[in-house]
Amino acid sequence: MNISIVIPLLNEAESLTELHDWIVSVMQSNSFSYEILFIDDGSTDNSWQVISSLSQKNENVKGIRFLKNFGKSQALHAGFAKATGKVVITMDADLQDNPEEIPELYQMITKQNYDLVSGWKKKRYDSVIAKNLPSKLFNWAARRTSGVKLNDFNCGLKAYKNIVVKNIDVNGEMHRYIPVLSKNAGFSNIGEKVVKHQARKYGNTKFGMNRFINGFLDLITIWFLSRFGKRPMHLFGALGVIMFLVGFGFAFYLGIDKLFFNPTGRLITERPQFYIALSTMIIGSQFFIAGFLGELILRSKKDNKRYLIKENINLD
Repeated sequence: MNISIVIPLLNEAESLTELHDWIVSVMQSNSFSYEILFIDDGSTDNSWQVISSLSQKNENVKGIRFLKNFGKSQALHAGFAKATGKVVITMDADLQDNPEEIPELYQMITKQNYDLVSGWKKKRYDSVIAKNLPSKLFNWAARRTSGVKLNDFNCGLKAYKNIVVKNIDVNGEMHRYIPVLSKNAGFSNIGEKVVKHQARKYGNTKFGMNRFINGFLDLITIWFLSRFGKRPMHLFGALGVIMFLVGFGFAFYLGIDKLFFNPTGRLITERPQFYIALSTMIIGSQFFIAGFLGELILRSKKDNKRYLIKENINLD
């Protein structure tokens, strides 16, 4: 199969039939073999009924329905697990992503050998204050933190090699950072394509300002996992040693001062340096223990992927 199209959705019943017909038109005009995977993330409208109706008319339409709203990352994870196409395309269900972009995205994966191609909505039809400016700030921070030079991390229209989606774990709200997850897994040939952004035709956006707050918190998480996820002792151990040495330095100074220079002066416990020394040594020890426990937990995980093998010779 050439293409798997994974479409997570929440209460988008009005747009599904039009989106389906548009995708089918593009697939047929380019002679692609394809499947459309609709992932219903706990919709409360009749989205699932529309998907069921489309599947009866078109055997290439498949669907997964969640028991409740688990989030876009979980919907993508479920779609990736079932996708069988050589190239996997993700797009939103609100008609703001243009299916006409799919053939060129497919060519960039198959002909130019990109592992992942991310769409860039250079010209947007969203509110400048509510979405455009926060999005620019978010993308700037993501570029600086992750080292992945993309202009639009949030764009739902992306293309992947099948092997990429089978070897990344999209959880929590990490769908914004799939390019970063891919890079961390070893799929570093990441491209970008300017894509058309459509004005929303039906309904209202499902995302509020809280997604930017959550996005920045997730950015901190993925920064930590990217740099120290496999070696937590390198962060916590280093911080612990530095703080312990600072505290020990204060304690050593107080001891020398009391013994040799100021034996009749104030008690050590009456000097603020004593509490600085005590606090930093305790905190430093706790950091070190946290790093040590992190290493133990990491090594006790049975399913932990320490590496990915690209290919082998004469091995099953």
